[in-house]
Amino acid sequence: MSRKFTNFTNDNLTSENSSSEQIKTTDVNILLNRVRLDKKKTFKKKMLISLLLVSLVCSITIFFII
Repeated sequence: MSRKFTNFTNDNLTSENSSSEQIKTTDVNILLNRVRLDKKKTFKKKMLISLLLVSLVCSITIFFII
């Protein structure tokens, strides 16, 4: 008499592996656009900070001259 049994844990693992093996892809153009936007934002912030710093220095020198 032979017994046949099914290994349910093995079946579950193979189904989980097949679902986790699906490759998640993202569009490269989206990533590049995000990088470009981030660069623009940081450039604008740096420009604003430098402009404020220059205006502060100019106002202080004008105050001491007068």
